[in-house]
Amino acid sequence: MKADGIYAALNEIFRDFLADDTIDLKPETTADDVEGWDSSNHINILLAVEERFGIRMSTREIEKLKTVGSLAELIESKLAER
Repeated sequence: MKADGIYAALNEIFRDFLADDTIDLKPETTADDVEGWDSSNHINILLAVEERFGIRMSTREIEKLKTVGSLAELIESKLAER
């Protein structure tokens, strides 16, 4: 899957969980940039990401995520491993 497809899916997940159709994620987007993206939503979003892409992320990998770009890169690398 190409980066455009990953970002489209991430936008859909975030919009659904945060009930905000105006969300437009960029590689540099952080939790501070998105209203409602708190620690409890973070967990639910990551679970939805795992389900949507059919991947599993370790706690260590999740702890390293600082931006949406780093999440997209992790997804892309996990998909490439399959």
